Amino acid sequence: MSKTIIPYTDQQGTKKEQVADMFNNISKTYDFLNHFLSLGIDIIWRKKAINELKSNQPKLILDVATGTGDFAFEALTILKPEKIIGVDISQGMLDIAQQKITKRNLGDKFEVKLGDSEKLPFDSDGFDAVTVAYGVRNFENLETGLADIFRVLKPGGKAVVLEFSKPKVFPVKQLYNVYFNYITPGIGKLFSKDARAYTYLPESVAAFPDGTTFTALMDKVGFKHTKHRPLAFGICSIYTGIK
Repeated sequence: MSKTIIPYTDQQGTKKEQVADMFNNISKTYDFLNHFLSLGIDIIWRKKAINELKSNQPKLILDVATGTGDFAFEALTILKPEKIIGVDISQGMLDIAQQKITKRNLGDKFEVKLGDSEKLPFDSDGFDAVTVAYGVRNFENLETGLADIFRVLKPGGKAVVLEFSKPKVFPVKQLYNVYFNYITPGIGKLFSKDARAYTYLPESVAAFPDGTTFTALMDKVGFKHTKHRPLAFGICSIYTGIK
């Protein structure tokens, strides 16, 4: 990335610190806005990403940047692993995830903990699979984060990354730009106490090295058989790689 995009240009602090603050601020409205702004399509994208692991039948999964846990809950339903551990930098988001875990009585299957995605608090070679949904663009150092995901995977383990990308086809590109740059921030201001969070979203997507640039970075840190699969004309992409 040529430029580091941060949530709050008028504040001090590293990108990592600001991202944690931002998600703490929007944690209570995050789930609602996520589904509302994506018109519910994010649920379909999540399922497609999780299905990338079906043939692997992972028993222990790490969900990086787990947020409020929606991706992990879906993975529990589809993949039926023995356990998923979710890690996130935002305590506010994890508090929401923990409430869901308790409500659904899934404490033995899904555990969350506070942690840095670029310095994962786990031993090397421990997980059958690592997933990241809409989280890698928030990494302060993308290469460092990918290298640590590679480190905690078992040999032969698979990483699946779901992230927004930039559509290039007319008129999807033009409609997407209008929606993301004008409508999304407007709705975000109405429903969230942190309006800047929904301006940061399109900025962070625009700056993210998507497509083959991202898989090249996965290759660089050691992943094999990397692939990227655009969804919805390139609005979102699934990236996979094997250790």
